[in-house]
Amino acid sequence: MSRIGIKAAIAILCVIATPKLAGAQSGPPIIQTRFTADPAPLVHDGVVYLYTSHDEDDAAGFKMLDWLLYSSTDMVNWTDRGTVASLKTFPWAVQSNDAWAPHIIATDGKFYLYAPISIAGLPKNVIAVAVADKPEGPFVDVLGKPLIAPANDNIDPTVWIDDDGQAYLYWGNPDLYYVKLNKDMVSYSGPITKVDRILDYQEGPWFYKRKNNYYMAFASTCCSEGIGYSMSDKPTGPWTYKGPIMAHDARATGNHPGIIDYKGGSYLFGFNYELNFALTPMHHERRSVTVAKFDYNPDGTIPNLHWWDRTSAPQLETLNPYKRVEAETIAWTSRLKRDRDRPYDWAPGVTTAGDVKSGIFVTRTTDRSYIKVAGVDFGSAGASRFIANVANGVAGSMLELRLDRVDGPVIGTVSIGDTGAPGVWEDRQTAIKGAIGTHDLYLLFKGSGDRSLFDFDHWRFVR
Repeated sequence: MSRIGIKAAIAILCVIATPKLAGAQSGPPIIQTRFTADPAPLVHDGVVYLYTSHDEDDAAGFKMLDWLLYSSTDMVNWTDRGTVASLKTFPWAVQSNDAWAPHIIATDGKFYLYAPISIAGLPKNVIAVAVADKPEGPFVDVLGKPLIAPANDNIDPTVWIDDDGQAYLYWGNPDLYYVKLNKDMVSYSGPITKVDRILDYQEGPWFYKRKNNYYMAFASTCCSEGIGYSMSDKPTGPWTYKGPIMAHDARATGNHPGIIDYKGGSYLFGFNYELNFALTPMHHERRSVTVAKFDYNPDGTIPNLHWWDRTSAPQLETLNPYKRVEAETIAWTSRLKRDRDRPYDWAPGVTTAGDVKSGIFVTRTTDRSYIKVAGVDFGSAGASRFIANVANGVAGSMLELRLDRVDGPVIGTVSIGDTGAPGVWEDRQTAIKGAIGTHDLYLLFKGSGDRSLFDFDHWRFVR
């Protein structure tokens, strides 16, 4: 993400409509319940764990307090795993902002989160590290001080462990630096080295090795920022610029790549501002992570994928509705509810919340808001019943189940109603008719007024 002051406002002549996702495709953006940026994907035990920074809903410039986690096994339906760390994880850090681009890596049964933060009284950033035993944390500050001491360039860390076990930490804007991490991953040996200037490099480096090639992807020169990359045959360079993965585009003043291989495919993560512009024609630092599938060229180079509106990621496998599915597993949701006659008036739509007792759940389920779950395989015999686990329901609230479209065939309607004591989770169920084969499932929330109708924890179908 760019740190070159507050970026100029962008004039947009029309409000961008909430995009529709084609069935079984992951289009931009993939997370709609919150503003997310700086994707740091990690593949672990067959799951993609997507760590992100988090722009607050009222952000104008950068307003970032914590780091979030989402997971997927099909690259289209993403499950909200909640907040994994925050500025409070580092009590010696400034607590008002600066939870900027993170990087997470797993080794020896531990998960290490590297993040740039600020220290009171110092107009410079440091890089801190926290450790967890599980992908979802909790992450704990193990040093009580910075890993990388204050300097102007200390943002956007990226870590890779080479085949010989040596870990490298890169970071920096507008210059790029690296250091060799020790085996403990929370200290380093040797000097901090400044890398020779890479053409079009600005920030947001993403360092990794694939086959015999080392890659350094990055946000290209601000502003606007695209995504470029360079290659080397050594982990410390020299780096040869190879060109854009996505060219500079006026629709984004910032960027940050994350690249992984998963289930036989290669994926580029980044972000755009599409949901911000669905709210307002003015530019704010309210970003949204998205993903694109791509194929490397035979020589290991990466093709130009163009912008997010020309890319997507196909669904890799269908979803089994006969096991417990977390309600916060979402391919698309109505983030906004707008009056078509007054397009600048808006109210927040579905989002998620969480607590120690219940974990993460869906809330703010206002009338006519909905969740789409892609590629649900009901099988040839089909489903006979649907069970939803809910709380805090109000009189007259309902959950309507439709196939393939928000106005598609109704397969069942769950009467939620008044669930009684606050915070008490109860099952509500209904008979199902017509749920056969593979379909996108739409869960529509129905009720009166603009209040939240009920909270929603998990669901499943019964054959």
